[in-house]
Amino acid sequence: MTQATDAVSASTEPTSAERLRIILVLGALIALGPLTIDMYLPALPSIVDDLNSSAAAVQFTLTGTLIGLALGQLVIGPVSDIVGRRLPLIVGTAVHIGASLLCVIAPNVPVLGLFRGLQGLGAAAAAVVAMAVVRDLFTGRAAATVLSRLMLVMGVAPVLAPSIGGGILIVGTWRWVFGVLAVLGVALLILAVFALRESLPPERRRSRGVMPVVRTYGGLLRDGQFVVLVLVAALAMSAMFAYIAGSSFVLQDEFGLSEQQFAIVFALGAIALIGASQLNVVLLGRFTPVRIVISALSAAVVSALVMTILAVAGIGGIFGFLVPLWFVLGAVGFVMPNAPALALSRHGEAAGTAAALLGAAQFGSGAIIAPVVGALGNDNVAVSLTMVAVSAIALLALIGVTVTSARQSGRRSEPEAQASRTVHASEDRKSPEGAAQTARAKSVETSTSEV
Repeated sequence: MTQATDAVSASTEPTSAERLRIILVLGALIALGPLTIDMYLPALPSIVDDLNSSAAAVQFTLTGTLIGLALGQLVIGPVSDIVGRRLPLIVGTAVHIGASLLCVIAPNVPVLGLFRGLQGLGAAAAAVVAMAVVRDLFTGRAAATVLSRLMLVMGVAPVLAPSIGGGILIVGTWRWVFGVLAVLGVALLILAVFALRESLPPERRRSRGVMPVVRTYGGLLRDGQFVVLVLVAALAMSAMFAYIAGSSFVLQDEFGLSEQQFAIVFALGAIALIGASQLNVVLLGRFTPVRIVISALSAAVVSALVMTILAVAGIGGIFGFLVPLWFVLGAVGFVMPNAPALALSRHGEAAGTAAALLGAAQFGSGAIIAPVVGALGNDNVAVSLTMVAVSAIALLALIGVTVTSARQSGRRSEPEAQASRTVHASEDRKSPEGAAQTARAKSVETSTSEV
């Protein structure tokens, strides 16, 4: 079939069966990133010993993966807006397979970090294309609902990844983990080729060239509300990466868990995140996404503060660390579907580029947070302090932009609003750019009315 006939019409709402298929396929593809990040976590202490390195140095291999995921999305997102979603996804997944095989033969930590960065670069294609496909086909609360369902599918990855890694370490070395990742990459490549239809038809693609991409990024960065929503999503991801970066050292070295026990405890945290993301679907029927995010961030700040106090005081033991942590991860489960959905709803005309900027911010913040946790000591105090900081900044940023937007909206009289709607309606009939401006204007009105 031709690309045009294969493309899914964005103007047609997918049926229930199509929606389920889309969620399953995109969920499997999105899982590649978490699998790449989390599967080798139980092996970090082993890598330290085998490559005669330090914990801080080995932690930079995680940073390399996150940098690859961030930079890759900045390139792949705009490319997917130009050539469609499938081709960048297929090429990126092939790169991930090759990088995984190179990790198997890495002779030292710097080389492993380099190959891990290449691994992240390949996995970036799945992450950004999946988000862009959601925006191609869904908007508003429907997009938030689909993203929540994706969180359920994709949430299986961080639950299973450390357990898979721990199981591999029973029969082999840490190098076997990357061999398994290569095999999983092949399976996902087959899925991408045969199960994912093109969601961006040729008539909706953007013009080729560097300057159009630069102008698109410039337009996104000039949208203050979009930038704040991206910041909120990135900081929520940072809280999770603070846990990912420090958990193996805190739970295995500080609290004495084995590699297999660590995998079980790590899975419990992921279950908290998944459960919250699914409860989010129910709450969206009663509350607006902005209200849910503000409430979740408030809970995250309080929980992280409790965790910090217990850690500094040296009381509570492992459960004094884990119980507040699970509340923080649950709060992140409410933020992660809603903040991206709100951000992407403002720029449907450049969904791939917007998703790329969003993903780059999320994984880029993780690349910064991972060495910060290591520099602070890789203990429960370091993890909890980092979570307090990122949650509080996200909460203050979202409240600030919401209050500012509400005040600006309040200054507009109804005649002005009616005139604006008339102008936007006229622009919609004239050009796609006018329709995009109208969508962003409606998003502003919706966001300010939600709180």
